[in-house]
Amino acid sequence: MTVVAPAISCRNVWKLFGQKPQSYLASTPGKSFEDIRRDGYIAAVRDVSIEVGRGELLVIMGLSGSGKSTLVRCMSRLVDITGGEIIVDGQNIMSLNERELIELRRRKMGMVFQSFGLLPNRTVLDNVAFPLEMRGQDRHDRRARAMEVIKLVGLEGREEYFPRELSGGQQQRVGIARSLAIEPDIWFLDEPFSALDPLIRREMQDEFLRLRGMLGKTIVFITHDFDEALRLADRIAIMKDGAVEQCDTPDKIVLNPATDYVVKFTEDVEKARVVHARGLARPVNDVELEGPPVPGDATVRQLARQLVNERREVLPVADSGGKLIGRMNRQEALDILLGTA
Repeated sequence: MTVVAPAISCRNVWKLFGQKPQSYLASTPGKSFEDIRRDGYIAAVRDVSIEVGRGELLVIMGLSGSGKSTLVRCMSRLVDITGGEIIVDGQNIMSLNERELIELRRRKMGMVFQSFGLLPNRTVLDNVAFPLEMRGQDRHDRRARAMEVIKLVGLEGREEYFPRELSGGQQQRVGIARSLAIEPDIWFLDEPFSALDPLIRREMQDEFLRLRGMLGKTIVFITHDFDEALRLADRIAIMKDGAVEQCDTPDKIVLNPATDYVVKFTEDVEKARVVHARGLARPVNDVELEGPPVPGDATVRQLARQLVNERREVLPVADSGGKLIGRMNRQEALDILLGTA
């Protein structure tokens, strides 16, 4: 069996701000965030070990100042780490020289930030083609590629508009198209929808999920909105004071929060809306299963009518291809549905 290496691997990563942080780092074991701050340093990222699988959508979330944006900037080496390792596509990015790092970003990474960063005197087409221009691609090829991604994000017909002539949501689509133009393997998005009105934000989430399904990128997505994280993520990493409190699937975080801090994020969540049948699935072992399976990607709320009317106490669970992946206890699902779990 071939083991596929993760797209990104962070190993005991630290980012300290203060005088001579490398020298101070050796004294940090056992010290809390507040201890480090009293010593005159800020632990923006604190001993983080996390992996991002190929094709995975990892959401990093936390309140302002939790370290989520700094961690992503470390992953792309927009800031240098104080300690630890970051491996991207098998390369330790801290060992790359400036030319190699620029090449890695140009060929492998796309980035979208909260501020759209569009060039006001360039059209939509020229904004989207800009990173290809910086790469040195010829005018005809870069414009052809720009037209492809403009169509992909639903802005066909607005190629000659200027940013000031677009809505906020349309400007964000231009930013997304520009980052996709280079066909990145890894896509970093730092609160890309937080400046948008709620309805537009929902539309952009829908668009993002559509693109994700089509493109299959490895994605690291930052948000402070737990509902957004639950809607988008394969896994969620919740950060506090520079450290990862828990990293797991949305189902497991809602069902089994690891710390009191994570409990605060999940206490108002309607579990039936979040927990899927696959999240409740247990190994089949020698249990005899009868009847048709329930779809693993269905939420407990979507299965509500069946759960209430069902006679079987143990239900088989299947993946999208119909393959059996486990068994679900009906009473456990009902407890979640009725809010008693």
